[in-house]
Amino acid sequence: MQAIGYVVPLAVALAFSTLPILVALLILLSPNRSRSAIPFLIGWVLGMVLVVSLCTLGAQFVPASRFPRREDEVVGQIEIVLGAALILLGIFSLWRARRRAKAAASDAIPVWLRSAETLGPWSSFGLALVLNFRPKALLIAAAAGLTLRADVTSPTDMLVAIALYTVIGASTVAVPIIAMSASPERMEPRLINSRDWLTRNGEVITSIILLLIGAVVIGMGLGRL
Repeated sequence: MQAIGYVVPLAVALAFSTLPILVALLILLSPNRSRSAIPFLIGWVLGMVLVVSLCTLGAQFVPASRFPRREDEVVGQIEIVLGAALILLGIFSLWRARRRAKAAASDAIPVWLRSAETLGPWSSFGLALVLNFRPKALLIAAAAGLTLRADVTSPTDMLVAIALYTVIGASTVAVPIIAMSASPERMEPRLINSRDWLTRNGEVITSIILLLIGAVVIGMGLGRL
């Protein structure tokens, strides 16, 4: 199914979104991890399914055409716009990362992000839902919705594609939570190292991913023209 080849790189880009990973690590290293980690994961997964489903539904309003090739071109044009938006967001994110590095210690966790360490179950669940409505997540979900609208021919295939998008996209949050539940003493030092590394490099990684996935989405759009 052609849609799988398009959905997988989008899901990988979402999976390496550093902010939800960092929030998950902060929760796991907090005293509230036994109460808040699983609700955060559930909220992240449900939010992901909700957003990509809404984007897929919204993509159905792309003007239909009696000529299949023309309809494909319309989807391609929208994908090019989305890809350009992702690249612009990546450039802005890189500029902001460099500016913050000059203004403060690069290994300092922002105060607002530190609040994740005190979140309860419902707050963690709600935060995870909200993180799915960040510009990056919305643009990636919109691109996924477009390819599902253009390349999926049956409801079953669409459900499979959405499930694959969700599993891959949630994997980088799910794995540390599951691993920490299974072996907290073994995993805690590794999570501390991962937290510190992401704090220093997370914004730069996010910028690079946005630039790359923006180019991929533009390539998808050009392929339809």
